[in-house]
Amino acid sequence: MKQDREYRSMELRILPVEEAEEKSYMVEGYASTYEPYKLLTIDDIDYYERIEPTAFDDADVSDVVFRIDHTGRVYARSSAGTLTLWHDDHGFGQRADLSKTQAAREVFADIEAGNYPKMSFAFTVAEDHFDKATRTRVIDRIAKVYDVSPVVFPANPTTELSVSTRDYFNGVIEAEKAERLEREKIERQKQRIKILTEVL
Repeated sequence: MKQDREYRSMELRILPVEEAEEKSYMVEGYASTYEPYKLLTIDDIDYYERIEPTAFDDADVSDVVFRIDHTGRVYARSSAGTLTLWHDDHGFGQRADLSKTQAAREVFADIEAGNYPKMSFAFTVAEDHFDKATRTRVIDRIAKVYDVSPVVFPANPTTELSVSTRDYFNGVIEAEKAERLEREKIERQKQRIKILTEVL
């Protein structure tokens, strides 16, 4: 079964120019950090997500592309050596060299002008679990990273969750409802037993 890609927002910044006379066309950002973040709110209940520090250890990052809004032309690519990816104690980072083509330099100018203050990255999940105590989906392993993309508007997880993510949380919410109903049923039975005992 084909797994839906998921999208999460990330920071983007222009790298400082090391020498004033030499123009730098490098941009970088972290696709992910390891802090939990709120993913959605349903029935006034907040649900969170957190990516494990080891989630990217075995991820396929052999051919990740840098493009705009996850579509269209490619401006940098890991397999071409113009997109560098790494993970460290802070998170999963990327650095793109946008100096190689005129189109890439134009994208850099747009980023420099503030037209793309954020990025998003597309990935699939290999393994995850749900922490009931904190209502947190923990992503244990990323299967593949597809692209890192400056975006006009960062993805809003509450309205733009992928089908697989929505299905995941729908399942969690249904399970929570079933558990709550079962607890309420048991409590009602206890109350009835208590009343019968008092009557007798």
